[in-house]
Amino acid sequence: MPKLSLPLRLQLSLVIVVGAALLKHHAWYGLGVYGAIALLWAWLLRVPIRQLGGLIGTELIFLSLLTLPLGWERASFLIVRSLVCLITMNSFLLTLPPHSFGIALKSLPVPAPIKENLLLAGQYMEILLSEVTRMRRSAQLRGLTGTGAWLRYTSAAMIGALYLRSLDRAERVYAAMVARGYNGQLPIDSTLRPKERFGLLVAWAIAATVTLTSYKI
Repeated sequence: MPKLSLPLRLQLSLVIVVGAALLKHHAWYGLGVYGAIALLWAWLLRVPIRQLGGLIGTELIFLSLLTLPLGWERASFLIVRSLVCLITMNSFLLTLPPHSFGIALKSLPVPAPIKENLLLAGQYMEILLSEVTRMRRSAQLRGLTGTGAWLRYTSAAMIGALYLRSLDRAERVYAAMVARGYNGQLPIDSTLRPKERFGLLVAWAIAATVTLTSYKI
């Protein structure tokens, strides 16, 4: 696999997510194409499968609670589409070098306040992943091994504890960033090379074709 820069990896991930999110409802063929692309993307990034599966499983618990009241027919498409988006973005986040989300973020043509919010969200995701790993290791040390035991461990109370712990750490991380001079701007520059811009344009063209086709079928 050719080495991809962080900005290019972020923008290619966004191409997949945006294209899948704009698909016509019940466009299963288009969703299948994006699903195959998302799996290929995870393979190209060499994402740790166990870590990816554990994170997606936790996220799907919340997603199921939100979508199942809509009815099985509608919820099934929403869950699968969300799964494609989760595989894509989690693959990107799990393969990022530590504290490098801001470098990739600089290449996005969005207003600075939005970049700041996304940067803080990326920092929170790193903290959340760390807390999930610690809680899972703690469960294993207490003898809660295997899929069924892990599902029992991730009860509503433990999920709430996970987010409370991660929010507390996020506040401390943000306070440390401000103490070191953070003002919403990163003193770095991150631009795409001409070849990367061309590759990104091709990716957008493919995504637009697949998504627009779903409205004509």
